[in-house]
Amino acid sequence: MNWQLPIGATPDATGVNFRVWASDVQKVDVVIMGVERRELASYPLTRNEEGYFSGHVDDLTAGAKYMYRLDGEKLRGDPASRYQPEGVHGPSQVVDPAFRWQNSANWKGLPLNETIIYEVHIGTATPQGTFEAFIEKLPYLQELGVNTIEIMPVGDFPGDRNWGYDGVCLFAPARAYGGPEGLKRLVDAAHGYGLAVVQDVVYNHLGPDGNYLRDFSRHYFTHDKKTPWGDALDYANRAVRDFFINNALYWTHEYQVDGLRLDATHAILDDTKPHILAEIPNRVHASLAAGRYFNFFAEDERNNDWLLQPAAEGGAGLDAVWADDFHHEVRSALAGDNEGYYADFTGSAGDLAETLAKGWFYTGQPSRFSGKPRGSDASRFDPPHFVYCIQNHDQIGNRAIGDRLNDTIGLDAYRAASALLLLSPYTPLLFQGQEYAASTPFLFFTDFNEDLGKLVTKGRREEFSYLSGFSGDTVPDPQAGSTFEKSKLDWAEPEKPGHRETLALYRDLLKLRSTLPPLREPRRANFRAVQIEEDALAFRFYSPDGQADLLVVVNLRGGLDFRLGEQEINQLPAGWGWQALLTTDDPAYGGDQLLGDVQAMVEAGHIQASSPVTYAFQSQKSSL
Repeated sequence: MNWQLPIGATPDATGVNFRVWASDVQKVDVVIMGVERRELASYPLTRNEEGYFSGHVDDLTAGAKYMYRLDGEKLRGDPASRYQPEGVHGPSQVVDPAFRWQNSANWKGLPLNETIIYEVHIGTATPQGTFEAFIEKLPYLQELGVNTIEIMPVGDFPGDRNWGYDGVCLFAPARAYGGPEGLKRLVDAAHGYGLAVVQDVVYNHLGPDGNYLRDFSRHYFTHDKKTPWGDALDYANRAVRDFFINNALYWTHEYQVDGLRLDATHAILDDTKPHILAEIPNRVHASLAAGRYFNFFAEDERNNDWLLQPAAEGGAGLDAVWADDFHHEVRSALAGDNEGYYADFTGSAGDLAETLAKGWFYTGQPSRFSGKPRGSDASRFDPPHFVYCIQNHDQIGNRAIGDRLNDTIGLDAYRAASALLLLSPYTPLLFQGQEYAASTPFLFFTDFNEDLGKLVTKGRREEFSYLSGFSGDTVPDPQAGSTFEKSKLDWAEPEKPGHRETLALYRDLLKLRSTLPPLREPRRANFRAVQIEEDALAFRFYSPDGQADLLVVVNLRGGLDFRLGEQEINQLPAGWGWQALLTTDDPAYGGDQLLGDVQAMVEAGHIQASSPVTYAFQSQKSSL
């Protein structure tokens, strides 16, 4: 598709076109920069009625560095810069958007119901921390069985390390990761391995260091609405809406990504119609060729079904939403978490089964944590529209020491939770290293200027001061380079005892997920989840012909003695029986229970366990 970004710097056959919105400025010049910020030339841009300044500079080519001079005084980088080679405070660079795509030209993406997400932070996923280096891990991911890489935000940020949610140059892939060329090569290589790419984007705020939007126009933000990060972006302003819509189109076409993960959509405040969350997917889908799959994922704490409702019904029309109630119930059940928002979750087998049955637990009942009603009924939507996880960057990194679930609970419970996730009908998300029970933490890290950095360190330690054992320097300093280095994956671990067996389990679970018909196209009408004992639950996929039903039994703790045939969830017609497909306590996964022993229990009429375990069974005609 012939798509061109209407803002920023775009080269053509005779030079470069520049266009920037600066409604509070009377005069804008584009200044061509040399080494050490030396000004080589200056060209005035022309203002229109909407406050856009534009112009063409002849004989300029890709690679040229430039800044905008505002009203003859301030020198600022381009808000829509494609690349910041010297950092977010320095000059922007003209980039040729053309790229020789090898694998992406005929790539169609993946449908939502087949999506298995692997969330990755480029800076910590490899020792080098670059797009190019992560290409080397793509064969591993293909063999693992995931099919979608979700990349945490890459819009350039201050310093050399950041989670990405403090980005200020939202069109510029971070120079620390390898810039535009590196990201395009990664996307193209991923498509060659059959892996889709979802880009995480932040449309609710910009970071505090290097954010110069107000120098161009104070109307980027509004004092009338507040977010946790300050004044909200003013989506009532057409130019602001177009800035972010163009950003979504930019990732879609210039980088050939297959979807966008929209960060903290509950903090995207907009009273206009259509809501910006509805306009973005509408504009993106309208720009795509027929048959091209492209999915939008919302991170949203409200359990708001409006996000999934079709635009024709007044909804946002997004494809899926992060459903964290499942994560919180699992952590409460297995790790005993009960502070903060975990106070809303009992972790009981009954509540976990109810969450699985409905998509999320809170559907309008009052929250004990907030004291207000939370959630809505989303039972009309099939399970793939909900993203489930037992770990993600927030749920690890927002802990005081960045510890993972497998650091807190035994490996038997971790294996049981992993199977619960991957055998459920919901879209699963894995966080990097989860598949081999990585021992490396994922800490909160930054590289701000010294003054801001001191405030961030102080605030981080105050945040956890109410917890026993976490005071002062026991909470890692986000500004320390060592905090970042500790968060990098150790790629020797997958071959080590304990890790190797967990990886084998994940590979087998993902193989089951990709081959069993009930998991390939799950429908809520064919799925049921119930509590079967005090600390155990079961869920079942009912096949149309009754010949490929899938039953999953999860024991959270304590003793299990589950008698087959006594509850509807496991009853079968005469002449049919259950065949054991998997036990997470298999010796191949680090346990001590052979699959044949599980089948023997089935034939004896009851399933017994004394520790956390998940079993999978498939219906088949009895051989007797």
